[in-house]
Amino acid sequence: MSPRPRRASRTRVRRGTIGALLTTTLAAVSLPLATPATAATGPAAPLAAGVYLVTLADQPLVTYDGSVDGIAATRPVEGRKLDVGAANAKRYRTRLVDEQAEVAKKVGATVRQHYAVTTNTFSARLTARQLVRLAATEGVTSIAPDRLHHATDDKNSTDFLGLSGRKGLWASLGGSAKAGRGVVIGDIDTGIWPESASFEAPALKARKPARKPAEKDRYRPYLDGTTTVMPKADGTKFTGTCQTGDSFTAADCNEKIISARYFADGWVQAFPDFDPDYFSARDGEGHGTHTASTAAGNADVRATIGGADYGTVSGVAPAAAVAVYKALWQSKDGKQSGGLTSDLVAAIDQAVADGVDVINYSLGAQFESDYDDPAQTALRNAAAAGIFVSTAGGNTGPDASSLDNTAPWTTTVAAGTIAPYSGTVTLGNGKSYAGISTSVRNTVGSAPLVRAAAVKAAGATEADVCAKGTLDPARAAGKIVVCDRGTVDRVAKSAEVQRAGGIGMVLANLHDESTDGDLHSVPTVHLTGADATAVRDYAATGNATATLTRGATGSTPYPQVTSFSSRGPSLVGNGDLLKPDITAPGATILAAVAPPGNQGRDFDFYSGTSMAAPHIAGLAALYFSEHPNWSPMSVKSAMMTTASPTRTPEGKASHDAFAQGSGEVEARTMLRPGLVYDSTERDWLAYLEGSGVDTGTGTRAIDPSDLNYPSIAIGELFGSQTVTRTVTATSAGTYRAEVDLPGVSATVSPSVLHFSHAGQKRTFTVKLKVTTARAGAVDTGSLIWKSGRTTVRSPIVVTPQSIHAPEEVKGTGTHGESTYSVTPATKTLVAKAYGPVSAPLTRGTLTGNGEADYEAVIPDGTRATQISAHFDVAEGDIAGVVWGRLVGGAPTDVAFADPDSDGTVTITLRQPEAGKIFVALVSVDGSGTGESVTPYTYQVNNVTDAPPAAGTVTVTPDRVHVTPGAPTGMTAAWSGLPSDARSTAWIEYANGAGTVLTLN
Repeated sequence: MSPRPRRASRTRVRRGTIGALLTTTLAAVSLPLATPATAATGPAAPLAAGVYLVTLADQPLVTYDGSVDGIAATRPVEGRKLDVGAANAKRYRTRLVDEQAEVAKKVGATVRQHYAVTTNTFSARLTARQLVRLAATEGVTSIAPDRLHHATDDKNSTDFLGLSGRKGLWASLGGSAKAGRGVVIGDIDTGIWPESASFEAPALKARKPARKPAEKDRYRPYLDGTTTVMPKADGTKFTGTCQTGDSFTAADCNEKIISARYFADGWVQAFPDFDPDYFSARDGEGHGTHTASTAAGNADVRATIGGADYGTVSGVAPAAAVAVYKALWQSKDGKQSGGLTSDLVAAIDQAVADGVDVINYSLGAQFESDYDDPAQTALRNAAAAGIFVSTAGGNTGPDASSLDNTAPWTTTVAAGTIAPYSGTVTLGNGKSYAGISTSVRNTVGSAPLVRAAAVKAAGATEADVCAKGTLDPARAAGKIVVCDRGTVDRVAKSAEVQRAGGIGMVLANLHDESTDGDLHSVPTVHLTGADATAVRDYAATGNATATLTRGATGSTPYPQVTSFSSRGPSLVGNGDLLKPDITAPGATILAAVAPPGNQGRDFDFYSGTSMAAPHIAGLAALYFSEHPNWSPMSVKSAMMTTASPTRTPEGKASHDAFAQGSGEVEARTMLRPGLVYDSTERDWLAYLEGSGVDTGTGTRAIDPSDLNYPSIAIGELFGSQTVTRTVTATSAGTYRAEVDLPGVSATVSPSVLHFSHAGQKRTFTVKLKVTTARAGAVDTGSLIWKSGRTTVRSPIVVTPQSIHAPEEVKGTGTHGESTYSVTPATKTLVAKAYGPVSAPLTRGTLTGNGEADYEAVIPDGTRATQISAHFDVAEGDIAGVVWGRLVGGAPTDVAFADPDSDGTVTITLRQPEAGKIFVALVSVDGSGTGESVTPYTYQVNNVTDAPPAAGTVTVTPDRVHVTPGAPTGMTAAWSGLPSDARSTAWIEYANGAGTVLTLN
């Protein structure tokens, strides 16, 4: 059973208030933020100061519609790309940069980076006081911290996808030499290793293109001075450059790698002592080389590793060109890695300006990014400019709601398995266990089998996980060692076994986790679940022996979604948008890498949604080579509606939509979708408005479930709801609807759609009504349109809800009661009160442009938390609260809350996660004298299951039979509360739904 989505509040923050302008606002406080429980014993060090990205209201180049007198629109027409070299584009870009500089100057800030192509944004180092002043500045629409992002880390995936072979997709496109021709994939990652055979190509040459070039030269890139120019399949031109740097010259680009740039301004300023692997577009880690070669590496490249032949590897779109945008960095010692939002936005901005067709974005933040996060906004405008964006879903599964990159304008990709590289452990007792292995090439043993802890060095404390230096060579030599997973890198474990003289390793998962085909220093088989436990137990017996052999009897069902692949539901999407979108190969993927970061190897096996995303990016390139003027959303729709279900471990079709999205991509059928669900920037803006995001565009909101998407999701199906969709035919036909959704009745109107020609559109509705589906449990099914052999399948995910109740009920006085109404969806209504809690007040004074900082902790099991700060603000002054989550002692999210008419800031958090946050109380002196005085009180109430220290709260009725769908009166009563401080209680109903009771 999948967990039900947690819904974020859709309450809007007033436009023009300070609190409306930071990306993580009070309207989203039920997002997975680590939130406060108790105030620190005293003020903490200032924590809000840092680098921020400030977005302004005027449109960037890709969406500018000509609203400024004297400057014509720069927004590209449908089917065309942005021309940043046009005169109007240059004039408008200058205008935006000047505007950004002026806004920064108003608060005494210095602009670090300007962005104008995909977002009208600048980055700057700001204090809490500057944040408050900027947030109150006209024209500022959002402020977001410069967050850290990380790369998300058949046996041949291109064979598995059905690309190769006589009947494969490449053959239908004219062969691998034409698969992706005229298309450019922009890879935003750790750079590239240009010497790899996967990127071997003729050198770029300067030449004047012929007016009617020969077919073979039609899309051939060439040099115009230092600029690379490539005519593309959509009729436009890509223009890039080969940026020189550390161990990277212009000669490292060629007709495959046609452009390479790097972006490090934000990273270098944030980490001034950083010693990079290569301060250039060269890849020292290997991640970027792997993703680029997976998406568009040459076809049939021989992959040998340590003298062993692993056959050939190919990129998904081997004829596509690659443009490199290095924005992820790693230190020479490997201890620092990642990229900052400011550099990522710069990379996206440049990729759109250069004219790429596809962006591969194999990276993510530690927590789900908001829709108006600067990088997500830049990707939205990239998609609006006709660019397909493939994003990694994340590697923190199988936990629910662990995804990142969940915006509707990107394609969020889950990682699936392919035919595994396998190995077998045969024990001395005759039992055999099959696992994953890329390193058992020949039989090892029979040999003694031991647990690592049994052969540990004297004084070693982490021998069971085979940490470096923990094994005793005198005891481990000649043995097969069982190493537990965890603590240290998997490949470091086998390196320790090799150092100690071991001849083989069994890597044992202590929990049911993924098994990975790493290239180990000694022959290794990776086991999980009961098999791992059995081998560990046997190894602990006397005279245990084992043999490692290549391959396995029987077969493992595939494709399965890997356990590490992040799951939905998206918390930012409130359950009204299904994510991930689709699954692609992402486990044990063999591709080119950078030798320095991979023990000198030219090829290696990587696993992760980072490996899945470039498969989708490559498939999008194949699509654009065949249909160059299709929209990115039509291409995504074609992939999603032709996908097939992944498998369960038992080999059955999976119904876990939060793991697989629409299912495993099917390359051989995606070019014949029959119908597509398209959407544009205006649709996305309407979706954002309906999701509670103020876009500042005046776009009319829609119910988020009505976004014209290839899947249907309703985060709260209370009774019934009707959703609307519009499909566009890719060929003539008559389609009939079928819906399968257990416990929910579905009516499609009209249920038959007739199309006389391609391009024709038809609109239909689907009414879903709860019948027997259990309240609060996710229900999954599908809508299928059929016409002859053509099947257009959309997954459906809904969550029937048990009750509609107010999020907050207020009351006053030391005793009293408040009545309110709820609407249950079930026949029995259950309610229970927790609390009240009234924590001691902290009192203080802010002088002039003052700031008081507190650090707080929330314990596990907190049901509700309420942060209150009351300011006695003088006329003309400003006060507010800046707060956010702390991870590793550093802020990772920032929000702002305004005082109400009484001068009180209230931040209410429902069912918050445990963790630490910072709270900065800020005042801004409106007189400019610096002499204003703002007294304040600060309090944090944390409601848990613990009995209240003082006072009582009750709710009636606490259990009653009711009529589903009919309002029912409730009464919350309290007594014994303090009169000089706020008290907070929590009233909980079935399925964890609840109401916060705010008293005084």
